[in-house]
This record gives sequence, C-alpha cells and structure tokens, in this order.
Amino acid sequence: MNDLFWLTDPQMARLAPFFPKSHGKPRVDDRRVLSGIIFINRNGLRWRDAPAACGPHKTLYSRWKRWSKKRIFARMMVGLAAEHGEEKTVMIDATYLKAHRTATSMAAKKGDVAA
Repeated sequence: MNDLFWLTDPQMARLAPFFPKSHGKPRVDDRRVLSGIIFINRNGLRWRDAPAACGPHKTLYSRWKRWSKKRIFARMMVGLAAEHGEEKTVMIDATYLKAHRTATSMAAKKGDVAA
C-alpha cells in the first residue's frame, strides 16, 4: 500500500530518546509499530483494521496500551514541543470525534410538541 504512513529516519532519531529500554526480549521494529499506531489513530480505524504491513494488530494495540500507561507518548509530545524553542504556547491536537451509528436516529419523544 502506497498510502501508508511511515516515520522517516530523522523522525525516528527525534523520537528514539523517549523510547523505554528493552528488558530481556528485544522489541519488534519500533518504526513499523509506531507508524502503524499513527496510521490507525490518524485514520480513526479499529486496531483490527491495521494494514498487514504494520504487523499484527495485537502488537500495535499492546504497544499503544503499554506505552500509554507508562506515559511515554505524553513525554514524547512534551519533549517535542519543548524542542520547538519558542516562548509561546504550542498546541498539539490529536482529537477526533466518532458518532455512534444511532446518533442520527433520535426520534422525538411521545407528547413532545415541535416549536
């Protein structure tokens, strides 16, 4: 797939200081896993919908869950924002909203009078 997101070498070099040390068994390829996590979050996909090129969806989810619990992603964002070097506020927004499939079928209650 040509439309997949892959972190570049300079991007990986900037993120590498924030990675936790591997204890025991070496981690799966950080570039592949982080690129997959970013792809999933950017496109609002379910973990199961991860492209095969990013590796198993369970690996992506496990890394996301483990590193989120350890606040590694939060430290990455704070560290990258601090490197910006400006004295003003830098906002990093990673929000998106998903409406439930029944959100559009909100029927009026019985007895309600339309204004």
